[in-house]
Formats: sequence, structure tokens, C-alpha cells
Amino acid sequence: MTPMMAAHPISPAERSRPGLRERKKIRTREAIRSATYELIEERGYDATTIEQIADRAEVSPSTVLRYFPAKEDIVLTDELCPLLLAQFRARPADEPWLDSLRNVLRRAIDHGIGERPEVTRLRCRLMAEVPAVRSRMLENLAGTGHLLGAAIGERAGRDPESLEVRVLTTSLLAALTEVAQYWARTGFRDDPADLADRALAVYDPDLGAENP
Repeated sequence: MTPMMAAHPISPAERSRPGLRERKKIRTREAIRSATYELIEERGYDATTIEQIADRAEVSPSTVLRYFPAKEDIVLTDELCPLLLAQFRARPADEPWLDSLRNVLRRAIDHGIGERPEVTRLRCRLMAEVPAVRSRMLENLAGTGHLLGAAIGERAGRDPESLEVRVLTTSLLAALTEVAQYWARTGFRDDPADLADRALAVYDPDLGAENP
């Protein structure tokens, strides 16, 4: 959902093993991502081009753009979002939705930090410092918001298209985006999972009064 928890490889334990063709696609995507991260560290975001990324990843520029329509998408593409939402839906039915979300987010953030901490920090820093990355992030949140709204609506027994749920999910995603930027702006000094907990603490698990 945010750069603290997105674009990390999903382990075989978390999904069934894909076929050969799909594995090749995954390797290509990871090669493009790794090349991008290396080049950005070496040259900076603006000085890194699609052509340079393609050369480092040993693919063509058209292949890079086939997998990622824009350079910003290489940094931001979120493969874990569907998995996180599935985990959210799998939480105990009697658990308040906010507690379920808090639990899933903490696990996701811990996974992201534990697997590739340097990449997670780079992605958060880029979102905080590069307007194009931040703008693309906001564009991409629209789809995530609908998925999250549906999951929260199911758990809370509310219409996912209701004003209350839509406002809640929009503000939740904005809050998590701000957590990532705050973490980067403050030099990564805090535990990001604790920051997410602090952000979620402002929300009412009852979603306010039911609209008559």
C-alpha cells in the first residue's frame, strides 16, 4: 500500500509456485527494479533514464516500458497489496477492523524492512523528495482505495461505496503515505510500524453514525 511495504518479492510460502513463463516475468521485473535502484543510488533519480535502466538490466527499453509504463512505476508498483487485503479478510471475524488492519500493516512493514531495508528507505526517500514519484503515488492510490474500502466495508458491515467508508479509506491511505514521508524526513530514526500505529490511533473503529 505504501513504499514501506510494496514491491518486495513474495515468497513461495505466500503463493503457489508460478509456471516457467510467469517466473521469467518475475525475474525480469526484479532485474529492472534492481537496476533502477542501483542507478538511482549512483546517479540520482532525475539523471537515471529508461535507456540506462534497460542497459543495466540487460533488456530493451521497450521491455522496461512494457513492465512499467513510467519510471515512477518501477519505484511504486505494489505487488503485495492483494496479499495484504487477503490477510486482512482472513483475520478473525470478531476482531475490530481497525485492529485487523493494524496487525496486517505491522506484519507487512516488518517484512519490508526485514527483507530489503536499504530499498525500502530509498523508496520512501524518493517519495518524500521527488515530486514526480509523489504525484504518481497519489494517482496509484485510487485503485488501492477501492480495494481497501471493499475489505473494510465487508468487515464493518457498511456499504463500501458509502461516503463514510470512502472518506475513511482515502484518509487512511493519505495517513500511511504521510507516515512513509515522515519516516524519511526524520532520518528513519523511528520504527515505521510504530509510526503506522500512531497514525491509525486517530481513527474511530465504528465509522461514525450510520446514515439513516
